[in-house]
Amino acid sequence: MQDTLVIIPTYNEMENIENIIRATFSQKKSFDILIVDDNSPDGTAEIVKKLQKEYPKSLFLEIRLNKTGLGTAYIHGFKWAISKKYDYIIEMDADFSHNPKDLIRLYDECVKHGADVSIGSRYSKGVNVVNWPMKRVLLSYFASKYVQLVTGLPYHDATAGFVCYNRKVLETINLDKIKFIGYAFQIEMKFKAWKHGFNIKEVSVIFTDRTLGESKMNNSIISEAVFGIIKMRFKGLPKKG
Repeated sequence: MQDTLVIIPTYNEMENIENIIRATFSQKKSFDILIVDDNSPDGTAEIVKKLQKEYPKSLFLEIRLNKTGLGTAYIHGFKWAISKKYDYIIEMDADFSHNPKDLIRLYDECVKHGADVSIGSRYSKGVNVVNWPMKRVLLSYFASKYVQLVTGLPYHDATAGFVCYNRKVLETINLDKIKFIGYAFQIEMKFKAWKHGFNIKEVSVIFTDRTLGESKMNNSIISEAVFGIIKMRFKGLPKKG
């Protein structure tokens, strides 16, 4: 067992799953991987099961019966990681939009530089996005600015999904009270970590849009983020929440 678990949620990622697993295991630092699959009809989980024979002590699979949102998949993974006593837990997408080579940089920001949460940030040093149409770049960038304005979060990329958490952060946040399941989940996790006073640092990364498979983004996910964070901001957290 390694000290760090990489959680990769999946739904219909058969084109990417083997490559992202092998790329993660090929890094200079060793990581364990947990795939949280939402019962993908394309056979994603079956590919993972075959790879588990090759990586029996470091590749794990949790299959959920239904597709109930990215946030709930990560909560499932977080609770699993806490139960196994991993020191650090990293979120990462399956589609190579997050570069596995940056895993060590996120890890080092926590281990060597004292961050409780390290964010793989697209916007901390300009706009580091590749292969996105300009409309989507602008939407994402100004969404992050909107989040800063509404919540007061002092971070450039509150919607980022490439994040390393010290286990104590996940143990402190009441995961059962996380409200959002889509795009806004990432904002809520950072907001609560910030409100609890944890040390959060941004690590500049380059985000590359997927080349295989289909994006899971839709209008309901965006609407949840736009309107949900207003409610979250004014509700905030109780002093000991």
